[in-house]
Amino acid sequence: MLLRQSVIRGSRYPPLMSVRIGHGYDLHRLEPLQPEGDGRPFVLGGIEIEHDRGPVGHSDGDVLLHAVTDAILGAIGEPDIGKLFPDTDRRHEGADSSIFLMEACRRLRDRGLSIGNLDATIICEMPKIGPHTDAIRSHLADLLGCPIEDVNIKGKTHEGVDAIGEGRAIEVQVVVLVNS
Repeated sequence: MLLRQSVIRGSRYPPLMSVRIGHGYDLHRLEPLQPEGDGRPFVLGGIEIEHDRGPVGHSDGDVLLHAVTDAILGAIGEPDIGKLFPDTDRRHEGADSSIFLMEACRRLRDRGLSIGNLDATIICEMPKIGPHTDAIRSHLADLLGCPIEDVNIKGKTHEGVDAIGEGRAIEVQVVVLVNS
């Protein structure tokens, strides 16, 4: 959504800034780590969290950074993360998802826009998100180049219902406001 106030000759009100909203969503299966330590570590918002399961994905499986990337790309009308960084491209295999987010941020800045605020809901049974929200918010704010106050993270559960509630998946929904 792009809001603009038309300039009326003699108006005492300044034009409104451009505001755009993007929504991002991602879901990854979680698989148990092997006793030998094999498997992908659980990384969320660029922060490694101790957990007995890890995400299944082509890159590092950071479901939060994927959803944030898609929210920003959506706000600026760009193709989604899967089109820009396809899982058929071996260059992205095991890649740090901050690379994808940094590209979305570059495209955002190239349009003269910046992050207004970001609100993310992380849905999983385990691990509990609450103890990690400060670290995740801080790291995400650094990646986005915005104050930590503009980044909100919430953890929710699925109350034991479906793959998420059974601990076999993690889901993230993100809304981002960008402005000029």
